[in-house]
Amino acid sequence: MTTGIHHVTGITRNVQANVDFYVGFLGLRLVKQTGGYEDAEQLHLFYGDGTGAPGSVVTFLVWEDGAPGRVGHGQVGEIAFAVSPDSIGDWMQRAIEARVLAERPAREFGETVLRLKDRDGIIVKLVGAKLPAAHPQPDPVAPTRLRAVTLFTEDPDATAGFATRFGYRAQASEGRVLRMVSDSDALDIRDTRGFVAGIPGTGVIDHVAFRAADADAVREMRLSLAARHEPTAVHDRKYFLSLYVREPARTLLEYATDAPGFSVDEPSEHLGETLFVPESDATRAADLRVLLPQFARPGAARMLRRDLPFVHRFHVPDDPDGSVILLLHGTGGNEADLMPFATRLNPRATLLGLRGRATEEGVARFFRRLGPEVFDQADIRAEARAFDAFLRGAVRGYGLEPERLTVLGYSNGANFAAAVMALYPGAIGRAVLLRAMPVLETPPAVDLADTEVLLLSGAEDPLAPKAGALARWLSDSGANCEARRGAAGHAISAGDLDAARTWLER
Repeated sequence: MTTGIHHVTGITRNVQANVDFYVGFLGLRLVKQTGGYEDAEQLHLFYGDGTGAPGSVVTFLVWEDGAPGRVGHGQVGEIAFAVSPDSIGDWMQRAIEARVLAERPAREFGETVLRLKDRDGIIVKLVGAKLPAAHPQPDPVAPTRLRAVTLFTEDPDATAGFATRFGYRAQASEGRVLRMVSDSDALDIRDTRGFVAGIPGTGVIDHVAFRAADADAVREMRLSLAARHEPTAVHDRKYFLSLYVREPARTLLEYATDAPGFSVDEPSEHLGETLFVPESDATRAADLRVLLPQFARPGAARMLRRDLPFVHRFHVPDDPDGSVILLLHGTGGNEADLMPFATRLNPRATLLGLRGRATEEGVARFFRRLGPEVFDQADIRAEARAFDAFLRGAVRGYGLEPERLTVLGYSNGANFAAAVMALYPGAIGRAVLLRAMPVLETPPAVDLADTEVLLLSGAEDPLAPKAGALARWLSDSGANCEARRGAAGHAISAGDLDAARTWLER
């Protein structure tokens, strides 16, 4: 029976910091980057040895600037990599120089362990163990393979019993930890009764996958679990076939085949260089490549990330023309929502997407709504002030040229942009506003003589008449306002794209 860990999957909130830690600091190889198979708008990165061999791989789902989770029982609490036993001192020095959080080395189950934290706070242990690498690493001192994972559980006996299905057997105990071993690695079962329950989110490990010999082994495992009325799900992940199940204490486990492996769509010498999207989403591959967050490999040029009032994300095209489109999403959107639309407007524009800071029933907005058409006036003013500070900080911090910046807002984001124009005249010089309406109860008298606005409404949109009131206020304030009404509802249409592109290219 094939045994051992296949891979471990965590969740990160900062893709650049994640790449810098696992490739730049640990020295693993980025062997694959894809859109997620559960959600193609979620970047999924795979790190491992030279070929991404099973037993060497740690993967991360990217929830950029996502809410943090909480480590607790029902989760994988720690991951451990094997390194040369005589390298622990060097790793301590390396951690100090890289400002990686590290504890003093300790002894666990007869092995020297250096406990670190990655940039999301996930515990990563480097264990002095003579475990040969299946394939060499580009970095000669990089970890050779996964040594162990630690499961936090309220029911250690049930968890340990379930683990025997994957070829693990009890070996020894230390304190509240039972060590189980396979033919190649270890599974540490930690009794966390009395501790808090885990909560999904960034900075936690989502699941651990164990190795299956082939598809028949996965099928047999599914039938065995079905006989015990254990709910399972089987998915073809292209690089392996896998089964998902929760053990009795609720930790998510996966059972994954070794084949076909990561070289099925990319030659071994070029692993990790191409962003792939699931075949089921092939028709929107171009959009997904814009939606997914960008990152630079260690040593490559990158855009510094500034600490500014709004969560934001850049998308930089291969051949930028120096123009910037700043994106303000509609209710329930995020900083990347309008990027595909903006790329069609100008493929060479750098895109800067913002995430609204107000929430309503769990979704993002740029200001609070008290009723269907009643808005929190104090909140509008507070958020407009924050936006003005953001924009000034972004211009300075990122070296943007204000005269080459266009704001693109949709629905709630367009309403917010119009409010900013009223409260901070001159902050926005050029804007394309889709499905906008006035939200200030008493718009001030301002001079917008240097402001250009394209106002796009939909004939079938119930809110379209309110766009007329906004257009009149903009024109009365001196703005060069062009208002158009297309054959559309509240949603963005192909006609909006044509009208906005023509307007921008004037």
